[in-house]
Amino acid sequence: MMRSPSRNIYDGPGPLTAADLRPGSRYELHDGHPIYCAPTGGDGARSTIAGAEILDTDPAVSEAGIDAGYAPSPGMLRAPDVSVGNVPDKFGWIQGVPPLALEYAGSGQEEDKLQTKIADLLGAGTQVVWVVRLIGPRRIEVYEPGSAVRTLGPGELLGAPGILKNTYPVEAFYDRATAHRLTMRNLLEREGYASLDEVRDEGREEGREEGREEGREQGRAGAVMTVLEARGIAVSDTERARILACRDAAQLDDWLRRAVSASHVTDVLG
Repeated sequence: MMRSPSRNIYDGPGPLTAADLRPGSRYELHDGHPIYCAPTGGDGARSTIAGAEILDTDPAVSEAGIDAGYAPSPGMLRAPDVSVGNVPDKFGWIQGVPPLALEYAGSGQEEDKLQTKIADLLGAGTQVVWVVRLIGPRRIEVYEPGSAVRTLGPGELLGAPGILKNTYPVEAFYDRATAHRLTMRNLLEREGYASLDEVRDEGREEGREEGREEGREQGRAGAVMTVLEARGIAVSDTERARILACRDAAQLDDWLRRAVSASHVTDVLG
């Protein structure tokens, strides 16, 4: 089961509500008690970007945000490092909670406060909370209502069926190169491609098709010139260049039809 705070850090309901705080405040609320949120260190700042980009681009995700403020009840205000789902594009605190919350625990993290935050989110309806541990061996803890905490290490996969389409290795949430690679995969999938190789293959095929089409058009232009020369019709350099440069199949077909009965190049080109 989820860890319990080692001590009671809040003594009864506090005096504040989410309405007392404004966006931009550095405070969250637990049962009316203000909780100061300190600026993030370099390791947490870099890692948060990695986690946010791969989760935001997952093909099943339509809404995600960083430090989004949720007020599921008057005395609660929680802002996960990264939220997936329920991130409306409008001013003010968000009602409810996100289905998936991602937290980074680095230097200076107060464990009692983190565990209280996790309990608040899960108690208000969040389906899963992932905590990326940046101190000691890097790992991710998975918290779900009614389940024991699971800990996964590098190389192991995280998934959230019904929230995310894809699974992700633990290191994707703190390793920039891995995050970029998986973000590329996600973006390609959102456009209907299985991989970058599939995009390359499609580009090569389009190039071949364009080459075949261009060859057909060049053949039509050559046919126009052949008919004109066979009929002894004089063609200036400018007119020859115009015919050979044309890539409009319908225009070339029209010129070819005219050339069969023309007595002058103007009868063909107009």
